[in-house]
Amino acid sequence: MGKITDAVKHLIILNVIIFAAANLLPNTDLGNYLALYFPKNEHFGIWQFVSHMFMHGSVMHIVFNMYALWAFGSPLEQMWGKNKFFFFYFSAGIGAGLIYTAVNYFQFNNIYDQLINIGLTSDSIQNILNTGQYNTDIIGQISEEKLSEFYQIYHTPAVGASGAIYGVLVAFGMTFPNAKLALIFFPVPIAAKYFIPVLIALDLFSGVTGFSLFGGGVAHFAHVGGAIIGFIMMKYWQTSQFKRWDQ
Repeated sequence: MGKITDAVKHLIILNVIIFAAANLLPNTDLGNYLALYFPKNEHFGIWQFVSHMFMHGSVMHIVFNMYALWAFGSPLEQMWGKNKFFFFYFSAGIGAGLIYTAVNYFQFNNIYDQLINIGLTSDSIQNILNTGQYNTDIIGQISEEKLSEFYQIYHTPAVGASGAIYGVLVAFGMTFPNAKLALIFFPVPIAAKYFIPVLIALDLFSGVTGFSLFGGGVAHFAHVGGAIIGFIMMKYWQTSQFKRWDQ
């Protein structure tokens, strides 16, 4: 960690500006345009795979993300240069959004098929999605938890740079494997080569089981997706000596 680099600085400034605009400008709802919605939702736009990276849900959300971007992104940009870092960062963030959406599609379609199989029509299913209301007689055939998940997937957008940040974390861990890291609630320094895989494994566990170790409202599969894309890109660059984006 040291002096902030150009690409990281510009990303932080843009994130702060958009966060401030979303929270301070009256009569606007940037979330409906910039957050990443489920593709079947009326608010979805293809640009959201990029724009959601600049939206954040709270002050602490943006503070933690921007701190991580500075702490782990600046050393990488110093090595790679601005262009290569931008390419990596946006690739990880967009890839995270795509993987997150793919997982949501799988879960959504699985529940949709269950509702069709118990006799609901497509119109009645859409009414559940629009209103959140349903005939309680179906509870014996499908759980309230599943119905709630179905509704939430459809309506809840993803926001934040966390997917891209997890890609940066993976790149940092692969580049500086012996750097010591620690969590605020577990302030014991651990080498990055152990710390980062454990952090990703916890996210994967939370995403699969639904038992979140990081609190509610966390897009765990976006985190895991960003980590996967970051790992793939790093392995490719390491094995091919890819130089296109080097300055």
